[in-house]
Amino acid sequence: MERTSDFWTDVDRHVLRYGVPFVPRIIARGKGSYVYDAEDNPILDFTSGQMSAVLGHAHPEIVAAVSGAVGTLDHLYSGMLSAPVVDLSRRLAETLPDPLAKVLLLSTGAESNEAAIKMAKLYTGGYEIVSFDRSWHGMTSGAASATYSAGRRGYGPPVPGNLTLPTPNAYRSPFRRADGSHDWESELAYGFAAVDAQSAGSLAACLIEPILSSGGIIDLPEGYLRRLKELCAERGMLLILDEAQTGIGRTGLMYAFERDGVTPDLLTLSKTLGAGLPVAAVVTSDEIESVCHERGFLFFTTHASDPLAATVALTVLDVVEREKLVDRAADLGEQLTARLIGLQERFEQVGDVRGRGLLQGVELVADKTSKAPADALGAAVTAACLQRGLHMNIVQLPGMGGIFRIAPPLTITDDELHSGLDILESALADTV
Repeated sequence: MERTSDFWTDVDRHVLRYGVPFVPRIIARGKGSYVYDAEDNPILDFTSGQMSAVLGHAHPEIVAAVSGAVGTLDHLYSGMLSAPVVDLSRRLAETLPDPLAKVLLLSTGAESNEAAIKMAKLYTGGYEIVSFDRSWHGMTSGAASATYSAGRRGYGPPVPGNLTLPTPNAYRSPFRRADGSHDWESELAYGFAAVDAQSAGSLAACLIEPILSSGGIIDLPEGYLRRLKELCAERGMLLILDEAQTGIGRTGLMYAFERDGVTPDLLTLSKTLGAGLPVAAVVTSDEIESVCHERGFLFFTTHASDPLAATVALTVLDVVEREKLVDRAADLGEQLTARLIGLQERFEQVGDVRGRGLLQGVELVADKTSKAPADALGAAVTAACLQRGLHMNIVQLPGMGGIFRIAPPLTITDDELHSGLDILESALADTV
């Protein structure tokens, strides 16, 4: 108990707060789908760490890969190449459709988005970047300037040339057909008309997530991505897809864009590629890479092409393929959807259920008629879940209710998944 008191005293004195309340538990270790606090109480992790640990915590093959790499070759001068980096580049390309074939290995999602934005600007000669008005692409300057869900105020001017599209939120969009269904075609056309009106004639790229996560688990309507790419092509823009959270099997497909049969010009990966460790990548075509190289593309960072990161990512790809975790995510996703819809039918405060595979959202509202945000309820249910041994993450955005992001490891068992959902149901029943 004394150590606990000292711990939180040290937190107050020495840990800089960076935008999210700290969970009121001291986390000591993790294994599989659970983390354990200092009293060794298990907490079922329904967020895969920071939406990243697709293989759970302390996966033995990741532990072995990291230990081996640290003992042999972990870091190099960024102008040197090693076999793991080249092998990973080939393996990633083999999982992707043509013409995505050239890979830049980095550390974080923001870093990969920065690199993709720079390549798009260099390739097109433009500087304007379009992204959703509920987007999250990172906290570094270029990525933060394309991020609208939070963190824009108080830091001075963002990078010039950032424009928005309305997020196609079927639950809350004002764009409706006569039958009341979501008219995303009109919404997208309206959005691009606004982009055209604001543009200085220097459009470079559209940077989006196939499923907005921090934006409230907004899954793009089928057909949206294809029409978006057409609109980009008409304007000479590149399409950059940020699959930090949706890549590597999370949605029941290796990559979320596969559902729509649309190939991006640049693809950014992070979180899931490292299974909880700092690994990221940009993948693009030979044409875009060649033009950027000829024009002097520079993204020379301390940890570019680090062999340790490549070894981890190769191990992730091996485990995902061998254990058929993409199919597993699709199967568990169906079970998850069925249970969440059951909660929606039972509780007046469960307004919407959305998402794919093992990335799904539950939006809490005051009632289904008004759809009024229920922020206090979200906080109360989160606390009740933690007390029962389940860690849930709730996103609270202006004008929307609290949205639970549910993203357990792809290795979670059926029993663990349903145990977590039982806890969520119990917490809802005792809180509403």
